[in-house]
Amino acid sequence: MVTGGCACGAVRYEAAGACTNSMVCHCRSCRRAAGAPVVPWVTFAQSGFRFTRGAPTEHRSSPPVVRSFCGACGTPLTYRHSDYADAIDITTCSLDEPEQFPPTHHSWLSHDLGWVRFGDGLPTFQEFRPRKE
Repeated sequence: MVTGGCACGAVRYEAAGACTNSMVCHCRSCRRAAGAPVVPWVTFAQSGFRFTRGAPTEHRSSPPVVRSFCGACGTPLTYRHSDYADAIDITTCSLDEPEQFPPTHHSWLSHDLGWVRFGDGLPTFQEFRPRKE
């Protein structure tokens, strides 16, 4: 069981099952939603995810995407894409133990800011990494 929540503690969640993806996103949409140059995400099965305290505020950031965040403190929490209804992405740094989920790659480098530099040697993708089936 993986647990996490927002900075102020008003919203808590848990996810059961295996993490299916762990990455750093460089896309414009994630940057704007988080106010950060990149956002790390972990992916779990939607069926194993639930909020255990409070209810987040939701925002449709594009027609297929719904993002959630704490309405009290603003912490970005989740990302759901209608094309992948069986999965939920969770902001890695909202986890209680984010060190358990190091990223495996960087996506959306085509949107990258010129001054962002990583030297971690992870694979990079100009858009998204193809999903493993």
